[in-house]
Amino acid sequence: MSKGMARPSFAVISGAQVHDALRGQEKKIVELVEETYRLHGAGQTVNPPSYFLRFQDRPTSRIIALPGSLGGRMRLDGMKWISSFPGNVADGLPRASAVLVLNDYDTGYPFACLESSIVSATRTAASAALAADVLTRDRHRPTRIGFVGTGLIARYIHTFLAGTGWSFEDTGVYDVAAESAEGFRSYLDRTGGAGRVTVHERAEDLIRSSDLVVFATVAAAPHITDPSWFAHNPLVLHVSLRDLSPEIILSATNVVDDIEHCLKADTSPHLAEQRVGHRDFVHATLPEVLAGQAVLPEDRPLVFSPFGLGVLDLAVGGFVYEEVQRRGELAVVDGFFHDLDRYGGD
Repeated sequence: MSKGMARPSFAVISGAQVHDALRGQEKKIVELVEETYRLHGAGQTVNPPSYFLRFQDRPTSRIIALPGSLGGRMRLDGMKWISSFPGNVADGLPRASAVLVLNDYDTGYPFACLESSIVSATRTAASAALAADVLTRDRHRPTRIGFVGTGLIARYIHTFLAGTGWSFEDTGVYDVAAESAEGFRSYLDRTGGAGRVTVHERAEDLIRSSDLVVFATVAAAPHITDPSWFAHNPLVLHVSLRDLSPEIILSATNVVDDIEHCLKADTSPHLAEQRVGHRDFVHATLPEVLAGQAVLPEDRPLVFSPFGLGVLDLAVGGFVYEEVQRRGELAVVDGFFHDLDRYGGD
């Protein structure tokens, strides 16, 4: 990825280009995300804490900065700048919007800016699909899936599960907004692979009837509080991070992507830590599972809580940049860097 000592240039990659570069690449992206997790576990990444920009006059909204540095074959630095404004949904806009800036590994010069809501959704879905595969290799392979929350992220997770070989006999759907649940059901009917689709009126019914439960909501605080709903020990992809009460977390086998990142900002695991004063309930990180360094109990629910690592965005963004460049479609901004002569020039 590095340009070495070449004259710096800067390209802008649109959302349409990102979409085209990633379409149909689910298996490759899951492999890339797995590679990145392994690099992270081996200490070949730099992934500082995310920075949350919050607003007194808009308490439900936030913008998050996720910087990072990725070693390995890509050698790439950069930052994702992603906003979450839930009020957008009422106006017909997606909740989240984002850009990703990629920096040259050798010079530090930024060389690309990508529309990144698709990158973010893609790395989130790829992480979930990877976890679903890895965490069920020694367990019963789920045949009944349930989605709590039916927005963009749920759609991407379904796409990545289907694109990596998953199919289901039954698919449950639940959303507090009935029209969203029906829209997702219609999407599932069009795409296939979902088996019998049921729209549930209660989250409890969905959870009790699913072997694999996906939480992809915008919940700011736990709304699922009864551990008995999980007595059948399903795999739970807790992608939205704040749905489950501490009681449920403490009764489960817990896997996270990164302990320091996940146990903060009042996520469900963070609330559990505050409740008991320790982190012993976290059994492993996903990189540890990938490296064969963890044995996970099978006699309780298995919950995967991914905070979302900035280095995953870099990996996916780097893939997009290389693909757009390969196609000869980079939109380079001429003269973006104006004064490149250290001592001035004519």
